[in-house]
Formats: sequence, structure tokens, C-alpha cells
Amino acid sequence: MSGSTPFKMRLVHLDLKGAPPKVSYLSEIFPLFRGLGANGLLIEYEDMFPYEGSLRLLRAKYAYSPSEIKEILHLAGLNELEVIPLVQTFGHMEFVLKHAAFAHLREVGPFPCTLNPHEAESLALVGAMIDQVLELHPGARWLHVGCDEVYYLGEGEASRRWLQQEQNSTGKLCLSHMRAVASHMQTRRPSVTPLVWDDMLRDLPEDQLAASGVPQLVEPVLWDYAADLDVHGKVLLMQKYWRCGFSRLWAASAFKGATGPSQAVPPIKHHLRNHVQWLQVAGSRPTDSLQGIILTGWQRYDHFSVLCELLPAGVPSLAACLQLLLHGGFDGDAKAKVENLLGISNLEMMDPVREGAGSFPGSNILALVTQVSLHLRSSVDALLEGNTYITGWFSPYHRRRKLIHPVMVQHIQPAALSLLAQWSTLVQELEVALQLAFYPDAVEEWLEENVHPSLQRLRALLQDLSEVATPPPPPTSPGRDAAQDP
Repeated sequence: MSGSTPFKMRLVHLDLKGAPPKVSYLSEIFPLFRGLGANGLLIEYEDMFPYEGSLRLLRAKYAYSPSEIKEILHLAGLNELEVIPLVQTFGHMEFVLKHAAFAHLREVGPFPCTLNPHEAESLALVGAMIDQVLELHPGARWLHVGCDEVYYLGEGEASRRWLQQEQNSTGKLCLSHMRAVASHMQTRRPSVTPLVWDDMLRDLPEDQLAASGVPQLVEPVLWDYAADLDVHGKVLLMQKYWRCGFSRLWAASAFKGATGPSQAVPPIKHHLRNHVQWLQVAGSRPTDSLQGIILTGWQRYDHFSVLCELLPAGVPSLAACLQLLLHGGFDGDAKAKVENLLGISNLEMMDPVREGAGSFPGSNILALVTQVSLHLRSSVDALLEGNTYITGWFSPYHRRRKLIHPVMVQHIQPAALSLLAQWSTLVQELEVALQLAFYPDAVEEWLEENVHPSLQRLRALLQDLSEVATPPPPPTSPGRDAAQDP
């Protein structure tokens, strides 16, 4: 299947720091991943890993159990998907450093994103995390140790003192921590090679990078999710890394989670263009110059951000991108293969996806999420801001003062009740579908972010209407006989 693609490994990234799927859903989707052309998984566990001992507090409420981790690995094996676990060890450490027990290991006190590399306890912490993850992944050949977006590095007090010494720099500090983490792995499990995201390496001087010893210990993953990726710039960067001594390089694209922190459905054309550019990068170098490509599917931009596209909503984009990689472009054959595997009669590139389409696991979630994303807010806005009876006779001024011409209730209330009933029915269906694939906290969060605000606006309108629909009789004017004729 991979004869025409320069990427012999094609890994789907599962970002579990938001809306982690239930194992039952993974059992349904893994065969589809394989059928679409994937042969590996990069699993970013974050707080879904069943850490033990002093690390137990890192677990999320619905963290996988050790037996569930083993089941996930078993399911991956059945579908010939090689698993590479990912453990953040430097930046994006919010899920660890947010806890009071580890807050003293922050690089900058108020911010839980970056680990202080000067503390011996910091290396002991990430070493213990790595050890526990590797223990439950006995067959792993690679472990991704993150190291991307190490914000505020060099701004902590210990770093400021260290940087005052001659020849010290933030680049040297970054490389020192990477080397320490990789050396720990080499000692504990020499057969496992660390992967690192490459952004902290890109601008380092070649001589510094080459002399650091890091190129002999890790394999960098060059990531870029842009539709207008700079192909020539990436080729030059690869050449730089090779000159510095890295033996193998990886690429990372995106099939979702890269076009906005609150995106609900991926823009497929954007992600296809991103993969076209990566094919051009790979095609400009000798065969197998890149070990593989990781198709990232971010679920949050960081631990504290909102959810972006849910995994089922990203399946058509993933399918199209994988088939593009296999066919060398998204031609008619690739498009037909996607439509056949997903049960979609016509994959529209101009829209996120044709509503109601698909027979793949989670396709009902995609259809309902698409309807909510495209129409819920706009339909409520159209009623509240475009209905003449509401804007003319039940404005915010009227609502605050409980004023309305009684006849207007008959014009407004039926339309509002109808719209609320229509969306309530759809949302109930969506909630049931989400509960089959995701844990309760993810279902609650997605609905609260994407559904409840619009429905609350409708309910507030109806509540205000009910309060003014039967107002008390006006008081008799003082000094006037109620029986007196005008």
C-alpha cells in the first residue's frame, strides 16, 4: 500500500488531553485507521495515563486503567498500528505543574507551562513519568518526549543567574535538558529512541547543536501545519539537521486541531494543502530521507484551552490526508477510496462535510456536530436579531421593564418555542451519541461550550415572555371614579 508514498510510517496522533475516546470507540476506529493507510499511532496520554505512587494525582477523573492501556495496545496490534507513546518533559507541562505538589518546579512561578531544568527534582519527575509509561509499553521502539514550545525558558530566577555566566544561553540550557532526558531513557531502555518536536532546535547555531551530543540521542520531528508551508525552507532545515549529526528525521502534519482553538469541524482543503506541501518536501530529498510522518490531531491547544474538533469530526479530513499521502495527490481514485471507506456519497471540499453523510464509527456525531456548528447560533441570532416583532416590540429595553403589547406574544412565542423544540431534540440525539464515544466530562464540556449558550438565550426570551404575558391589572388612577365615563 505504501509503495508510492515517501513516508513508510504514517502515524495518527491521538491527543488525549481533551475528549479522550472510550476504549470501545477506539476498538471501532482502529480498523478504519488501518484501512485508510495508517500503520502507527502517536498516543499523547497527558493526564489519561494511570500514573502510580507520587504521580497518581496526575490522573484525570476518567484516566485509563492499566488494563485499558493494555487493551489499547492489543487493539493497535490487531490492526498493525505501531504505538509510540508521548510524554511531555519540558514545555506543555501544565497537567503536572498545575498541582501544588509540583508547583515549585515551575520555571516561572505563576506559569505552570514550563519545567525548571535546574532542579534535580525536575529530571527525577520526568524520569519517573517516562519509566511508568515505558513499563506499560514493553514493545515500544520510540518514545516521544515532547520538548516543544518551552515558553519562558530562561526567565526563572535560577535561569537568570545561570545565564549571567559566560558562554551560557537559552539554547544551551534547552539542549542540556533534552540531553539529560534522553540519557535517562538510554540508561533505562537503550532500545527505545526518543523523539522530540523540532521547534526549539530550528534557530540554534549549527556548531552548538552539533557539539551538544543531542543529535546522537534523539530524532527530531519537523512540524508545520500550514497550508502554505515553506517547502524550500523545510528542505534547508533538514539539511542543517543532517549536517549537525541527526541520523533520522520525521515530519508532522495536521488533519485537525490546527486552524483555531474552538474549531468544530476541520477545513479539509486546508489540511490537504498542508499534506501536498509535505509530499513536496519529501520528494525533494532521497527516498526514505524522512522516517515517517505524524498526522497530528490536536484536541486542545494546551491543557487549559477549549476543545477543538472532536475525533469523529476529524475522520473525513484524516481519511483524505492519508489517501493523499498514499496516492501522491488527492485525485479521483483517492477521493473514491475515501468516499467508499467512510460511506460518504460525495465528499464536498467546499464545506466541512456534507451534512448527515457517512457510515463510519462516529459519523452520526459528525453529522450532528456539523449541524450545531453551522446552524445553531445563526438560527438563534436570526430569531433574536432578525425577527421584526422581537426587535420592534420586545427589545432589551422592553424585556428589562417587562413591557410588551399583548398581541405580540402571539407573534413571538410560537416561533421561539418551535426553534427551541427543534434544537432540543437534535441536542438530545447528539448527547446520546457523544456518551457512547466519550466520558461524561467531555460530553458536558462540549455541550456547555457549543450548545448551551444559544439555547440559554432562547430560554431566557421565553422566560421573559411568560413573565409579561399575564401581567397584573394596572392600578386605578388616583382621584378618579372607576365607574366614571371618560
